[in-house]
Amino acid sequence: MIPEEKIIVALDMQKPESYAKILDTLQGSKIWVKIGMELFYSIGPDAVLGAKDRGFKIFLDLKLHDIPTTVENALTSLMKLPVDMVNIHAAGGSEMMRRASAVVRNSAYKPLLIAVTQLTSTTQPQMNEEQRVSGTVLESVLHFSKLAMTAGCDGVVCSPHEVKSIKAFCRPDFITVTPGIRPIGTDMNDQKRVTTPMDALRMGTDFMVIGRPITQSPSPLIALANITKEE
Repeated sequence: MIPEEKIIVALDMQKPESYAKILDTLQGSKIWVKIGMELFYSIGPDAVLGAKDRGFKIFLDLKLHDIPTTVENALTSLMKLPVDMVNIHAAGGSEMMRRASAVVRNSAYKPLLIAVTQLTSTTQPQMNEEQRVSGTVLESVLHFSKLAMTAGCDGVVCSPHEVKSIKAFCRPDFITVTPGIRPIGTDMNDQKRVTTPMDALRMGTDFMVIGRPITQSPSPLIALANITKEE
């Protein structure tokens, strides 16, 4: 069985009516919801407020990545919203992450601060040839994870396949948030480093992000129930 509170449902949509419908459908469950760029740029802060009014914990997934002062100021504005988790890009560097961590620690809601390592759509050739980052994906992820931990972040976004290594390299309670989760029989879409929900749980992930298999299902509640029943 997979605990509902480990599931973050990605609300990757743009229309207010679709957003409201899925929230009303899932209201009462113990899941988190992820409000990413598509939804936040379409609806704005009301996306956060609407989910919080319905009792959901919120992961605000805007992947901030800019010079330290810009990220610091952006987070200062975002921290007026009642979010429970927020993320930045570890590639922004140690100073950016330290300043982001200070903003979050001093905010009213004090959400978890999570750093993105390598996107789960990133392949080894893409990282080496396009990003010009040498080594393996795992080596890059571990490097970013250690930088994030040292800078005061609470955890990282990573592939489920990297969870055990991160917790061994950093510390056991360093939080891992894992996209690239696909229930058995569903399409991988644009994800590359993927696994099933139960495999992710066995790998030790703290939170698994699942979107379309739930939100685009004819019956999201049944889809959610089927995932939690996986063995």
